[in-house]
Amino acid sequence: MFQQFKDSSENKHESIAYFTMEIGISHSVPTYSGGLGVLAGDLMKAYADLKIPVVCITLLNEKGYFHQKIDPQGNQIEEPVNWNPSDFMVPLPNIVIINIDGREVKVKAWKYQVHGITGNNLTVYFLDTNIEGNSDYDKTLTSFLYGGDRAYRIAQEMILGIAGVKMLRSLGYNIKKYHMNEGHASLLVIELLKEMQNRELRDPSPNELEKVKSKCIFTTHTPVAAGHDRFDTKLFKTITNNYVPDIMLKKAQHDNQVNMTLFALNYSHYINGVAKRHGQITKKMFRGFHVDSITNGIHPATWISKPFKSMFDKHIPGWPVDPFSLRNALSIKKDDFWNAHQQAKKQLIDQINTRTNSGFELTRFTIGYARRFTEYKRPSLLLHDIDWLKAMAQRVGDIQIVFAGKAHSQDTRGKELIREVFQTAQQINSQNCKIKIAFLENYNIQLAKFLVAGCDVWLNNPQRPYEASGTSGMKAALNGVPQISTLDGWWLEGHIENVTGWSIGPHQQDPEFSNDYDMKDEVKDLYEKLEKVIIPTFYGDRDKWVEIMKHCVAINGSFFNTHRMAEQYISNAYID
Repeated sequence: MFQQFKDSSENKHESIAYFTMEIGISHSVPTYSGGLGVLAGDLMKAYADLKIPVVCITLLNEKGYFHQKIDPQGNQIEEPVNWNPSDFMVPLPNIVIINIDGREVKVKAWKYQVHGITGNNLTVYFLDTNIEGNSDYDKTLTSFLYGGDRAYRIAQEMILGIAGVKMLRSLGYNIKKYHMNEGHASLLVIELLKEMQNRELRDPSPNELEKVKSKCIFTTHTPVAAGHDRFDTKLFKTITNNYVPDIMLKKAQHDNQVNMTLFALNYSHYINGVAKRHGQITKKMFRGFHVDSITNGIHPATWISKPFKSMFDKHIPGWPVDPFSLRNALSIKKDDFWNAHQQAKKQLIDQINTRTNSGFELTRFTIGYARRFTEYKRPSLLLHDIDWLKAMAQRVGDIQIVFAGKAHSQDTRGKELIREVFQTAQQINSQNCKIKIAFLENYNIQLAKFLVAGCDVWLNNPQRPYEASGTSGMKAALNGVPQISTLDGWWLEGHIENVTGWSIGPHQQDPEFSNDYDMKDEVKDLYEKLEKVIIPTFYGDRDKWVEIMKHCVAINGSFFNTHRMAEQYISNAYID
């Protein structure tokens, strides 16, 4: 079925081009902010493993997203990330030129190789404007991920979409399909059109638009309004130097703003959300478009802990190239499973105590919460009623909670939530009670690997329906860690009560599911499940607990991975 794609990814003929503003390949290459970038990196690794001829375009982001420091009061401080691209990638001689706000801006590229576990390589090109001949301002356009003002953001999206297409042509690629990971890259549509018109800069014909549309794929990742880039129309036309034909611009306008998601939707032949429910929600948000869904996954070889990798290598040979075989985790002895988890947990406990001196202990029940701090994700939900939580620990056993996550530099409320959690941790830890709380600063891929494998339970409690997918719980499941979460995003598909984890709040079949659920009721549900089901099982019934761990791997680890995801993109989106 996929044979036409089984050439080497170095084959520049009939390739798929994947455009993403950010990519998380390694913690050493800090060109990502969170889930969107990490997902892109995981998918590229799967394409490399499967020998699919995909090439990736992104921005260099030479100052990274930011390095997070937390001061003694719990305030987030953002610092530039110091890293040297030449340690990881090779600069290319190719230079393309685009017009930004009436100025000619040069763009070069760095070549990075993703090495697949099957020996195949996939190339990621990082676009860079820090070139001699560009103005001081233009040199900074690829410096900060999601940095600067609105003009800066438009310029970045021009570089990604327009210069990205030009660079691929300069490098000799013949691209079959263009896959846009979010709306940041949607201006590539205009560059494809201009190439078709031989730079005549005229209004496109319906036939030309259909030809461009047949080449484009669009994946949207969020139902949160702030996640969809919108720009003032006058500013957009100025910065793009009226590059976009008016007939196309009008179709992408809403409330006198250019909506980049709407732009991508208009000119893509295949559109998908990143979970089944997210696909349904996207249809309601953007009526009139056919929206499919491909649920996200994770790259198993990247996110497996060393103890679990050793166990799987012994009992399930070949699992990295055939993650579906992880269903055989059910046959592994319970003692092997428990011992592997204890090793992973010790690594996390050592990290926590080294970083925070919190005095965490290996035998204590440990809850993990780590993701971007923003209001709809409700990071402080677990701490809503501290007195109840303390009383619970007295009744059923010691509780340890570890938090991590960054707030966007412009998200004031997100920063307040970090401060609230941090100060609550200080207060609780000073009371010498049966609860300990730690906040680990500068959440990144490296730290995430310890967290998802070392916690006993993974907590996720977003406000429905704003979690498009979520992947941290998938990473936990791969390492035998069950999740407790509101039923949103991927958890609607991966949740089996008391088998792969637990739900918070109403189920999809409940009449009130589509309504806003009272947060106090969700807190009550969370606390009651922790006290009556989860913690007693952890401390009192190890056999049952390990059975849950094994089902996390066999059911969710075997399915929610980027190998399955990649094959769905090939069959649903890439093959005509």
